Amino acid sequence: MDTAFDFDRYDHIRPILWTGQALELLDQRKLPFAVEHVTCDDSDEVAQAIRDLAVRGAPAIGIAAAWGVVLAGRDVDAADGDEALRRIEPALQRLNAARPTAVNLAWALARMRRALAGAGGDWRQALERQAQAINDEDLAANRHMGALGAALVAPGSGVLTHCNTGSLATAGFGTALGVIRAGVAEGRIAKVFAGETRPWLQGARLTVWELQQDGIDATLIADSAAAHLMKTGAVQWIVVGADRICANGDTANKIGTYALAIAARHHGVKFMVVAPSSTVDLETPDGAAIEIEQRDPGELHGVGGVRTVAEGIAAWNPVFDVTPAGLIDAIVTEKGVVEQPDTAKMRALFGA
Repeated sequence: MDTAFDFDRYDHIRPILWTGQALELLDQRKLPFAVEHVTCDDSDEVAQAIRDLAVRGAPAIGIAAAWGVVLAGRDVDAADGDEALRRIEPALQRLNAARPTAVNLAWALARMRRALAGAGGDWRQALERQAQAINDEDLAANRHMGALGAALVAPGSGVLTHCNTGSLATAGFGTALGVIRAGVAEGRIAKVFAGETRPWLQGARLTVWELQQDGIDATLIADSAAAHLMKTGAVQWIVVGADRICANGDTANKIGTYALAIAARHHGVKFMVVAPSSTVDLETPDGAAIEIEQRDPGELHGVGGVRTVAEGIAAWNPVFDVTPAGLIDAIVTEKGVVEQPDTAKMRALFGA
């Protein structure tokens, strides 16, 4: 299934590069007009880059944090992994606090902790091997999910995506954009639309740029045009990523996703969530238990550094919202597809 087309043809971008000495992050705040990298020489610089959105997307955040742990290990002397873990735990806590909604961040840090547990004098090498494995597994998972998700889409369909869930948000290929890449390659997806995704404009700045780099035509729409687009019949699927998927299938994703799901259900448009199994959090029973990150209200006061709002105006700026499982037609992970998700179906695939 995964070798039906040339993955590399549609996958040219890598946002995270480990040089052996430092972590190079493609600065997504500067795209699409400047391709620059942020160099992180220690774990706190990685945490700052995550917090400041130089790197974003739940899988990419987890991968970056894993390399942040490798960097944290450079600053301590320890005879074995258990001692090293005690010494670098404060750095891990700072990394975890950078983006609390993204479950991949805590998941990656937990894997790095396990890599240290019981490790001997080669604990630094164990950390580096684990970080590389997290990166490589994500790329393989994305390519598999792309094939699984594309198989759900009827030939000739139109799709709408939200935010950026492509190579820029992962180790490569992407989650929701991976489905779109695979669907375009297989002739299943004939038209791609992307919402601008206010206030950071990830759709306008990143998604359409990324697809353009891989030769895929995409049409940008204002976020507020999505329901009207669905009404015209131009799209048959909404395809989005996820920052956290609960035990019952409720899904936290970029603000505006919930509104898309409501509009999709009204217009008979299918709704697909695509994310690695590391995004599934069976310890969180439903969306009500998810902490929704609030960012600086000032982000809503202007566009591109130019203020557009009068002084003294308050703003409310949640970064994510939660789409109820009842509005989701399919959750696609590398472990398989859950259609019409609920607690029983989620636990059947992902374990008790």
